[in-house]
Amino acid sequence: MRQLLILPFLAVPAFADCPPPPDISDAATALLERAQAAPNEMAAQGISGQLWELWATAPNAQAQALLDRGMSARASYNFIDALDAFDRLVDYCPDYAEGYNQRAFVNFLRQDFASALVDLDLALERSPRHVAAISGKALTLMGLGRNDEAQEVLREAVALNPWISERSLLIEPPGKEL
Repeated sequence: MRQLLILPFLAVPAFADCPPPPDISDAATALLERAQAAPNEMAAQGISGQLWELWATAPNAQAQALLDRGMSARASYNFIDALDAFDRLVDYCPDYAEGYNQRAFVNFLRQDFASALVDLDLALERSPRHVAAISGKALTLMGLGRNDEAQEVLREAVALNPWISERSLLIEPPGKEL
């Protein structure tokens, strides 16, 4: 008989395998191309929302419940429960980038920039064009005082989506226009 790991509002088989994350690469590429072609920030906002929908689609119902629980806890500034949910999510679905990205966001909010950076790198290994993780990495590097590196990473994010709000943090290099 298979053991159950009981989570609040969720029962997950203890040794169940998480299915592979959905392949969103083609859809994400199409949305990023639309964002790059958007005439203004207002037009790009809906596209960014569609990207978030892709990233926040977990591999199965159990993973989605953990993601949703963690995001809800984070939104309530309950970082202990949020970290617990995201820890469980990355343990259960180690190939799902958004689990790492969300855990990084909680650690960023806690100003644990070193932990956030580790998770952002893990998210980006799994989803290299995840604009939110890239811009989050730039902000985290700023938090660590690594501003030159942060500017390089932020430029990568802006190249993928020129309308992200973090673009306002770009510093024009001497002698160059942005």
